[in-house]
Parts: sequence; structure tokens; C-alpha cells
Amino acid sequence: MPYPEIRPRRLRRNAAVRRLVSETRVDPAELVVPMFVKEGLTEPRAIASLPGVLQHSRDSLRKAAVEAVQAGVGGIMLFGVPERRDPTGSGGTDPAGILNVAIRDVVAEVGDATVVMSDLCLDEFTSHGHCGLLTPDGGVDNDATLAAYAEMAVAQADAGVGMVGPSGMMDGQVGVVRRALDAAGHADVAVLAYAAKYASAFYGPFRDAVESALDGDRRTYQQDPANLRESLREVELDVAEGADLVMVKPALPYLDVVAAVRAAVDVPVAAYQVSGEYAMVEAAAANGWIDRERVMLETLTSIRRAGAQIILTYWAVEAAELLRQRY
Repeated sequence: MPYPEIRPRRLRRNAAVRRLVSETRVDPAELVVPMFVKEGLTEPRAIASLPGVLQHSRDSLRKAAVEAVQAGVGGIMLFGVPERRDPTGSGGTDPAGILNVAIRDVVAEVGDATVVMSDLCLDEFTSHGHCGLLTPDGGVDNDATLAAYAEMAVAQADAGVGMVGPSGMMDGQVGVVRRALDAAGHADVAVLAYAAKYASAFYGPFRDAVESALDGDRRTYQQDPANLRESLREVELDVAEGADLVMVKPALPYLDVVAAVRAAVDVPVAAYQVSGEYAMVEAAAANGWIDRERVMLETLTSIRRAGAQIILTYWAVEAAELLRQRY
């Protein structure tokens, strides 16, 4: 036989063979779609920096939840955008606050057909835009914030949520939330810990979506993008405190972190493909520079290949439909 004798290209020769030997697949059930609901809207509103993503009204949110279930996505992560904010973020703990109302709406609409999740953080509800309560000198008070998170967790669980996502990066947040849920009779509500959340520049469009009031940055509580070992320590602490799942955020710039976390823990690992990741692809595709659908699926595959079993992505519904056609 003429050189070369070993020919790996045999396993790439057509689509059927490539599909047969594919090492990594993204399943629609592993995708979670973030959704925003804005208090007072009667019609959904487009978000300019997130093409195709909406601020929902309560009615359009229910319809979107049904569409997500029909597409086969594994979960819906809800974010609330209130009409009014205050220094303590009281709208987040108010049973009549927009996020808690939205949880009840979505649970009533889709029940257990998908996992209804909720962001557990004060930043959307505070007038200063930080993820916690402030000290008199303007710093974030870790322990006072924990008490607010405990109250918020119970309010969301009372509304019917299946999984809470503490995302504020306060020390001890998972343990406080777990104890509060258990004490309130919500032992079955799971905790998806934002265990490794970086102080990233990729969050800009998200802040448009929630109309963030933040002045300054969150570097005193979110992680330094230069650090990996710190993430492993944060993950270890969250698992010890009772996290049922852990998450890395953002995803694509931190695939090494995703892989390291996957190797370090036995609980499911999630990654959040954040707004800036999504917006970059959409902008490049709109200019005709890339093949949008191929890049969409390639990015999701890379996150899955790195070790994330669950991916939060604004493409979840569309990607789920494309994946069902592919496989």
C-alpha cells in the first residue's frame, strides 16, 4: 500500500460517517434559555444590543415558555426587570414583584415540562445596580446581603420555582440559600451555583436587557479574569455548602475553567454563554462575515466539549430546533 498507510480521513468522508463517529453532541435537553420579563409591558420589546432577544410582557413570556418547551429545551432561566428600584432591592423579595409573579406565570403555563429557574440576585432590583446591600461607605455588605438572598430564595420557591441560581458571588451564599430553602419546607428546590463568575467585559448587552443602574464595577465580588485556581476554590466551597450544580460564567473565554471545574467535581457543570458572546456572533453574521448557524452550533459544541453538561444560551430555542434536524 502506498504511503500513507493510516488514513484518518476515511472517518470524515461524508456526513453519515462524520455523524457516526462524532465524539461530542449537544442535546436540546441540555440547553437553558434566559428570558427577561419587564414589569408594566403590554407588548414584548426588542433589545437593540441583543438581536432577536426580547424584554417580555407577562403574556408574551408565557407564550415564549410554551415555544421553548415545544423546542425541547431543558430549562428556562428567568430575569425580572422592575419598574421601580430601591437601595435594598425590595422588589426581589416581594411576592408581588415582577420576577416572583413571572415564576408563577411560567410554572402555571408549562408545569414540569421544563425546569423553571430564576436568577437569585439583587442587581436588577437595586437603585445602585450592585448585587447586594451597601455599607455607608458604598461597599457591598456581604453578610447583610446573605440575609436578603435567603429571603429572596424563599420568595422564589414559594412562587413555584424548581431551581434557584444565586449569582451575586457573595461568600457563603449557597449555604445560606440552602438552609433557608430547607427551613421553609422547600428541600426539593435545587441550587444552581454561579460558582465561578468573572468580572467580565462580556456582560454589556445583558445590562441593557435588565436596564442596569450600575455605576462602577463588581470587581470586589466577581472574580479576576486572570485567575483559575481561585475558581476551583470557589467551586469546592459551593459544593461543600450544598450546591446541586455549579456554573462557569462567561463560557467561551473561560473554556479552560470549564474543563478544570468538570475535572474537579462530581455534580453537573453548567456554563453561561453570555450576552456579549451572543452579540458578537450576531453582529458578525449581520455583516455577512460568518455563517451564523454554523458558528452558533460550533460555539455550543465547544462549550459542551470542554465539559459543560448544561449550557445557558440565548440561542437555546433556535439551536434546539437545528439540533433536532441534524440528529
